[in-house]
Amino acid sequence: MANDLDAHAKPPARLREVYKEYQKLKPSALDDSPNLIQFDNDARPSNDQVVEDKSVRLPNELREILSEFLSEHTDHSRNGIPFELKQTPVYQVPNLPGLLIYPSLLPPQIQLSLLDRLLHRDISNPAHKTNVHLHHHVPYPQPKDPEAPVSRASYFDPSSSNLEFPPKDPTLHKPLSTPQFLSKKLRWCTLGGQYDWTAKQYPSSTPPPFPPDLKSLIETIFPMRAEAAILNLYSPGDTLSLHRDVSEECGAPLVSISLGCDAVFVCGLGEEAAVLRLRSGDAVLMSGESRYAWHGVPKIVEGTCPAWMEGWPGEEFGEWEGWMRGKRVNLNVRQMFA
Repeated sequence: MANDLDAHAKPPARLREVYKEYQKLKPSALDDSPNLIQFDNDARPSNDQVVEDKSVRLPNELREILSEFLSEHTDHSRNGIPFELKQTPVYQVPNLPGLLIYPSLLPPQIQLSLLDRLLHRDISNPAHKTNVHLHHHVPYPQPKDPEAPVSRASYFDPSSSNLEFPPKDPTLHKPLSTPQFLSKKLRWCTLGGQYDWTAKQYPSSTPPPFPPDLKSLIETIFPMRAEAAILNLYSPGDTLSLHRDVSEECGAPLVSISLGCDAVFVCGLGEEAAVLRLRSGDAVLMSGESRYAWHGVPKIVEGTCPAWMEGWPGEEFGEWEGWMRGKRVNLNVRQMFA
């Protein structure tokens, strides 16, 4: 465990106060909250709590990196969704050294392609465990085309609608159906290193490989190795309590990518706190002193999924068309070893 920090420790009182304040705040009041850091469509910050960090530069070949990522996965046509690269500045929060914000980093096409890979492919990989595995036996859908370069075996496919998830202990839990699994029960999935949420540690066994296309994308943009990730799925009303990520064996940065509905993100060290409104396509890098900052999500903002994403996964998936309208998907990636 990094720096011998206690993964079970309680966050400072000041951070708990800030978290509760935004948990109770009505979504309609967010725009008028003077201490909330948020960015407009041109990636301009709402207040002076952040400043541009000119020492951090995105790769000069970012367009080529993103284009290559798209070319690796052509299952779904994204006609009508423009590939526009904004090249927005990277911002830092001065009172939290190492906390960097990349507003509007990922264009719409990249975000949709990420959703395809994460939710049609990676949650269907038996090597990637979910919260549902804790109490249920999890069945797996069959690939649509096993010969395809990126085979899709999706729980969203109509052919998977009758899968059954029997409980490990029928006296404690009821069976689940695919609709129950996708609508509310699926809360997280681990990629690469399979984190044990109960023991708050990584198993000593060799972890499954991190998805290579996601690994390449992360590592060419951010100063870290992608070895483990937690994919969180939220609905309005869901929260993530304040915590620190301290189980990795090194202090390499941690990166968080947001997709779907807006989220309020609280981050802090001691008495210093920053509250961010994260939108779809934003990324946050926790590095330096802020690598071990307390952080949590007190609110998911309903009705804020971008219009071009609302229909995901699309009409070919029948009842699941529009699933993203009420969801936030967060990919939180970290390096496990020095």
